[in-house]
Amino acid sequence: MERRKFINGSALLLGSFSFLKFSNPAFAEVWTGRMDRLAALTPEETAVDEDFWAWVRESYTVSATLINLNNGGVSPQPKVVQDAHIRYYQQCNEAPSYYMWRILDQGREPLRAKLADIAGCSPDEVAINRNSTEGLNTVIFGLDLKAGDEVVLSKFDYPNMMNAWKQREKRDGIKLKWVELDLPSESEQDLVAVYEKAITAKTKIVHVTHVINWTGQIMPVRAIADMAHAKGCEVIVDGAHSFAHLDFKVPDLNADYFATSLHKWLCAPFGNGMLYIKKEKIKKVWALLSAPEPDSGDIRKFENLGTRSFASEMAIGNAAEFHKLIGIKRKEARLRFLKNYWVDKVKGNPKVKLYTSQLPAFSGALFVFGMEGWKGSEIEGKLFEKKKIHTTPIEHEKINGVRVTPSVYTTLAELDRLVEAITEIAAMSPR
Repeated sequence: MERRKFINGSALLLGSFSFLKFSNPAFAEVWTGRMDRLAALTPEETAVDEDFWAWVRESYTVSATLINLNNGGVSPQPKVVQDAHIRYYQQCNEAPSYYMWRILDQGREPLRAKLADIAGCSPDEVAINRNSTEGLNTVIFGLDLKAGDEVVLSKFDYPNMMNAWKQREKRDGIKLKWVELDLPSESEQDLVAVYEKAITAKTKIVHVTHVINWTGQIMPVRAIADMAHAKGCEVIVDGAHSFAHLDFKVPDLNADYFATSLHKWLCAPFGNGMLYIKKEKIKKVWALLSAPEPDSGDIRKFENLGTRSFASEMAIGNAAEFHKLIGIKRKEARLRFLKNYWVDKVKGNPKVKLYTSQLPAFSGALFVFGMEGWKGSEIEGKLFEKKKIHTTPIEHEKINGVRVTPSVYTTLAELDRLVEAITEIAAMSPR
């Protein structure tokens, strides 16, 4: 069994490396000879294999002078994805209406199948769109809700989603019930209980963010969904920060609706997203944009966007292949290793406040820290001033700090510079 597992692992890597030969032949040649060793390593062993991650970094075109630790906002694309995007774009410009509508548009079904494979669902449950906001708005505005129907959500959900629900509240008279989350939390039971307490006989929808952008908190979505379904509610999940970041399949969450941005952790071209709806739920969601049959049961009714960037969309396929090359288990293990690497070095500083748990069940790559006497915006400014480290300030609810988000191309040397900067700022007097 172990030998079969080893051979199968090598075969999968071989298939993944083959796509690099066109635009990255040098890297493909070097690493093809090392596949056997890589396939034999556990994800945790691969997470500390700096040779492998050095190759991953060389597959990107990131700045050599600016340290980007805001990969949670939007991620850079590996060169193979950039090259594919440019190649498709140039092809489109040879004869736009022909190459866009008659050639590239025919690639959507194979692309849908690739995304469904990563998501672990049927291609008939996947719509390709532009981002999480579009996908979630499609569901929020597409559901038949009437005055008095209740929706349970949190002030730690993403602003665009909160605003969409507020618009439905103002326009349609639905009632929003806001749960109070005490974060960071390391208790699945407590988090589920907060949502359960808010549900009444009038509750129709529970809206949950899988990985909260404000703090990096991973929410126990499956447990919340099971509880909500038992009470007759449907569940919408914002997966902007979880898809291609954490090792899970979308159906495992037991959500009715799920949307994500592919330009985050899948590292696809900017402005690409994916919407998942359970097959039996598709018919009841009205298309956000006009479609010939807006109440049909075909997931494709949500893709009636008109002219869009076919080149950008088709390059999603190359991002999916690169993602599979690394492997989600290796990727998640590396991201957790990088997070723990820098946090372990600063958490003992009495002036550093942690807003995120380090437990694997409750955080991945995103981590927020604050500093006594400092605003998040001030820390963010000092990090850039001192070490040219790009992060994002978080000043929301009771959170006042900076979100640090490394990616697969981030080096330990860059994180060492982050630690140096945090230590220097902690020694300074606040403004």
